[in-house]
Amino acid sequence: MSEVFDGYERQYCEISASLSRKCTSAAFLNGEKKKQKVSEIKSGLEDAENLIRKMNLEARSLQPSIKARLLAKLREYKSDIHNLKSEFERITIPNPNQAAREELLEPGMADTLATTL
Repeated sequence: MSEVFDGYERQYCEISASLSRKCTSAAFLNGEKKKQKVSEIKSGLEDAENLIRKMNLEARSLQPSIKARLLAKLREYKSDIHNLKSEFERITIPNPNQAAREELLEPGMADTLATTL
């Protein structure tokens, strides 16, 4: 195979695992901590997409027998990044029920209730 592709692949796998952990933890955060985590995830998604583009270019430059196998891996990574983006959107798009609930509660009560549940 290609050492360059392998290097990109290792970096991608590390970023993907990190993003998955960050998405899971961000779902339980509020306020500034959540904003910071969302910013980290957004940056990580951009890095992951750049690595996928680099892997794509590298795979396409190789001989056909290796190219086909690497492009199959790339399809899996593209599916993975799509799932991570969906998870990111789920975290960042406010839940309409939650927004309505917070409107009904006094200012600050929503945070207090969330920590006691």
